[in-house]
Amino acid sequence: MKRFVVSLLFSCAVLSAQPLKDTEPFPLWKGQAPGAQGTEDRDIPTLTAYLPRAATPGMTAVIVCPGGGYGALAMNHEGRQVANYLNSLGIVAFVLKYRLGPRYHHPIEIGDAQRALRTVRSHAAEWRIAPDRIGIMGFSAGGHLASTASTHFEAGKADAPDAIDRVSSRPDFAILGYPVISLVEPWTHQGSKKNLLGDNPDPALAKSLSGENAVTAQTPPTFIFHTNGDTGVPAENSIAYFLALRKAGVVAEMHIFQRGPHGVGLGMDDFALAQWPGLMVNWLRVNNLLK
Repeated sequence: MKRFVVSLLFSCAVLSAQPLKDTEPFPLWKGQAPGAQGTEDRDIPTLTAYLPRAATPGMTAVIVCPGGGYGALAMNHEGRQVANYLNSLGIVAFVLKYRLGPRYHHPIEIGDAQRALRTVRSHAAEWRIAPDRIGIMGFSAGGHLASTASTHFEAGKADAPDAIDRVSSRPDFAILGYPVISLVEPWTHQGSKKNLLGDNPDPALAKSLSGENAVTAQTPPTFIFHTNGDTGVPAENSIAYFLALRKAGVVAEMHIFQRGPHGVGLGMDDFALAQWPGLMVNWLRVNNLLK
């Protein structure tokens, strides 16, 4: 029996140390995720890793949250394409497929994001990732999720049965692209609010999940970009969040471009908008977040 137990433990250790596989999604939980309403693809939150060509020790990692109004996921231009760009910088990217409304409401979405952060941090050593340079990036409603993860995080529970739950869910930095921020202002994106909170949300809950009201001095450094021409999610969202970060003394940088619609992704088909990724890289380097 003793030999069997030792062998089982060794097998589990070997399994947990398997190399990270490029572009292959893996579930955030073994078995059903907490709150799952079924076993279909839409009920299974996953991470898909995108690896740089050369893996080196102490790499920066970013969890990417595509947008889609909390009712869909723009997995290509706000997921895969972004991950490929991050790879070109030597960053390990993880694209998060989180659960969506109207089937799922808060706190399922933030639970998926927190689990993603904890999963990457708990495996940082074996995946050659710096445990103190794990960021979160989101676009549109994914930006709301990333800002929520930046303002509603938890320290790890040392006695948790699941080793992943023993580490912190706080991101070390955040990157927000044309994010939904407020769920209470006139410029709230109502579709995202409805999909996240349902038809008749509790006003107190909506206020607590409005990023401009949730920032503290512990909110991580944040880079934000938006466009003044965005009529889907007005730039007031980013401005309010930036001002809250500034008031709290959090390192932050914001760029609002004159033109451009909502949902531009990397913006590579527009000369002006195509500059924002480079500005982000400069910000990462200035703040020692990029090796």
